[in-house]
Amino acid sequence: MKDLSNYRKSYEKSELLENTIPEDPIQLFHKWFYEAEENTENEEVNAMTVSTIGLDGFPKSRVVLLKKFNEEGFIFYTNYNSEKGKAILNNPHICLSFFWPIMERQVIIKGVAEKTASYISDAYFDSRPDGSKLGAIVSNQSDVIPSREFLDAKLKELEQQYEEREISRPDHWGGFLVRPIEVEFWQGRANRLHDRIRYQLKEDYIWNIERLAP
Repeated sequence: MKDLSNYRKSYEKSELLENTIPEDPIQLFHKWFYEAEENTENEEVNAMTVSTIGLDGFPKSRVVLLKKFNEEGFIFYTNYNSEKGKAILNNPHICLSFFWPIMERQVIIKGVAEKTASYISDAYFDSRPDGSKLGAIVSNQSDVIPSREFLDAKLKELEQQYEEREISRPDHWGGFLVRPIEVEFWQGRANRLHDRIRYQLKEDYIWNIERLAP
């Protein structure tokens, strides 16, 4: 067994204080996201972990790419018939998390997911390269397949089929909008006394702000 006890790092790059944060967590997320984006050491700033409760009752997490965020919430795209898609449609209470190690920051978002409107999914699908469009059609995501060659052969078939045809979005592929109900911002600090600020949405649509012990 490999012992990781000595893997330690002191976090000292920034701080997160109540007197410098906005009343709305989306505004703070905007600020943190763009700061991470501006730091050239960060790769795929929009990579996030999506955690769901599967049909088997077990939680499962996987990394996907955030494609849009605004005051309504956070949008990503997937195959609705995939394991992830079925889990969300069965139980829309999910968690998103971002980790930007260069910035010593995490954001954890609890929210309720819903399908985006068809025109939103259509617009994003149309913006994708043809290869990505065909990939969304050819892959029965999460299904067992016999081999990589099987997948490549199906893609080649589709490439010939759509050689001079418009590639339309399949009904089983589209976006999810995650409307946040709780957002926690984590800023690494020295001596493991990290800053944790939690926003919780109340019935009057006002965000309650609290500091959590690290």
